[in-house]
Amino acid sequence: MAEEESLELEENEQPKSKSKLIVFGVIGLVLVLIIAGALWFFMGTSDSPTDSEDLDGAEEIQEPMNTGEAFYVGMPRPFLFNLPGANRSRLVEIKVQLMVRGADDDVLIKKHIPLIEDALLTTFSSADVQKLSTLAGKDEMRQLALLNVQNTLLPVTGRKIVEKVLFTGFVMQ
Repeated sequence: MAEEESLELEENEQPKSKSKLIVFGVIGLVLVLIIAGALWFFMGTSDSPTDSEDLDGAEEIQEPMNTGEAFYVGMPRPFLFNLPGANRSRLVEIKVQLMVRGADDDVLIKKHIPLIEDALLTTFSSADVQKLSTLAGKDEMRQLALLNVQNTLLPVTGRKIVEKVLFTGFVMQ
């Protein structure tokens, strides 16, 4: 009798383990399908006409960013400027490097350094002491500098060349 009971228990356990195996297999398959669908959605390309044309039908002037090797172009001199504060004026020194893609863009950026310096100095001198005292303010200033440099170079070069503006030195006294 003891043998019959143990055989009955073993027989009852086998269907449970098979059903668990099937459930885990189905869950794993669903997860793989969800991940594959998400990758396809986010990595896929869109063939819609709004990506290559404006609403009025004219083609865009800008080309996509070059995906070549990254080059870092340092500005020849740090930017020194005064910012008026609540109690006193502050002297600020910022060292800047620009990230571009490809050797052609590296040469092109070096050709237009005076134009870039003007755009950056104009951007930096319009800053607020309160904002530059915080990390979020510095990040906002970096993004604003990137936009101003790209907008300044766009009419001259016909495309956005600068991918990032990097602060390699930042001193405020």
